[in-house]
Amino acid sequence: MKKRIQGSGLDESSILTDARKILAPQIEDRSRRSFLMRGLTLGGVAMLSGCNLTDNESVETALSSMSRFNDRVQGWLFNPNALAPTYPESMITRPFPFNAFYGIDEAPTVEEESYRLEVTGMVADKRSWRLEELRAMAQTEQITRHICVEGWSAIGRWGGVRFSDFLKRVGADTDAKYVGFKCADDYYTSIDMATALHSQTLLTLTYDGAVLPRQYGFPMKLRMPTKLGYKNPKHIQALFVTNTYPGGYWEDQGYNWFGGS
Repeated sequence: MKKRIQGSGLDESSILTDARKILAPQIEDRSRRSFLMRGLTLGGVAMLSGCNLTDNESVETALSSMSRFNDRVQGWLFNPNALAPTYPESMITRPFPFNAFYGIDEAPTVEEESYRLEVTGMVADKRSWRLEELRAMAQTEQITRHICVEGWSAIGRWGGVRFSDFLKRVGADTDAKYVGFKCADDYYTSIDMATALHSQTLLTLTYDGAVLPRQYGFPMKLRMPTKLGYKNPKHIQALFVTNTYPGGYWEDQGYNWFGGS
């Protein structure tokens, strides 16, 4: 039976569950993480967030405060020179699983001939890009693990343009805070500039040596093995560089913004 906080109607179990989800990713040592997660109390949530838990609004404020704190900690700890593990071709997950907030039959169809990547914000060159122009840039490939926040993972082979090379080509202000993305499936997200410039962050155009399939994000996705799966946007139509926090589809629903894996 779920315990209610006396006089408030609040569900203690649900609050602690959400708080644990926010805190867990930033504690690397498993034994310490397990100890803290078991020992977390409402008093601890209040102390960590600086909020009194008296009603639903105060709970939302507390959890939001903890989430922003987690984002800052992950940003501080992120090492732009540390590489995510890579794997041999023999370890690729086949078939690579489809994952989205909709069914595979609902994945958007984008026509290559009319497709243009829109580039705006704090960049010198704001012209739109055709796929053939992106394919003409230097290409690289990686076999890395996709880690889903739901608890599963899969290894895939991704190819395309280093995102840092593309940002350099368009004259992006790399002192800006964020790069945001808008997608054909109505998804949107944003990342920190340090991750955007990471050597493994890839403007992905191929999967397993072939043109990126529709179910994996055609015409392009951003592949970031240093971040959880929900941070990797697919079917990208537009990107922009900004100092204004852009949020994201899942982030605006309470997920961590930084989303490091």
